[in-house]
Amino acid sequence: MGAEPGLRPQGAGLAEETRRVLALDSLEAAPRLLGAVLSATDSEGTVSVRLTEVEAYRGERDPGSHAYRGLTARNASMFRAGGVIYVYFTYGMHHCVNVVTGPEGVSRAVLLRGGEVVEGLDLARSRRSTARADRDLARGPARLCRALGLTRDDDGVALGSPGSRVSLTLAGPGNAPAPSAIRMGPRTGVVDPGGDGQAFPWRFWIDGEPTVSPYKAAAPRRARRGRAAQGGA
Repeated sequence: MGAEPGLRPQGAGLAEETRRVLALDSLEAAPRLLGAVLSATDSEGTVSVRLTEVEAYRGERDPGSHAYRGLTARNASMFRAGGVIYVYFTYGMHHCVNVVTGPEGVSRAVLLRGGEVVEGLDLARSRRSTARADRDLARGPARLCRALGLTRDDDGVALGSPGSRVSLTLAGPGNAPAPSAIRMGPRTGVVDPGGDGQAFPWRFWIDGEPTVSPYKAAAPRRARRGRAAQGGA
């Protein structure tokens, strides 16, 4: 897996190592995004979230992906080269944000499931006024997106580009989680082809982090009435 020779991701303003990671397949990029900081700035200020939980999605190879059946107006950002964000609206009430990875046309993305607010705490609290504790401000993909103030208007924004309000910084050598602290398991709410929820252990998280969201297995297929999985990108 990895980027094709000569193809570069979006986000020319990103650090070289960040661009290199975003050029990888989502399965390779996902665990490397743990400990990274995603920041979003608007007229209210800046909120930054340190990522503690992510999920990989793999387009046409992945029945859980929004891109499994090909390009649509909704998922077009997933088919761009790595370094943009894909923001979608789900269940009529929530936005969720993904970091697109890999070369153009392959529709790879990493859903950002949970994180710790490390900048703009008061602003995040105002956006997530129902949170019982600070650990809950970005604990779950919809909460994380709301804390950052991201909506469908931000879909397709290039990370770190001139004028972009969204940026990504990988964890440095002293701040990155130790490999022994990274866990992996089945994705939340995604039904795989075998129906047991275990075939694709593509959720990654930092062990012991209080901002990791609670795991919920996918509902049995007969209860879903044929609906496509909506676990992430």
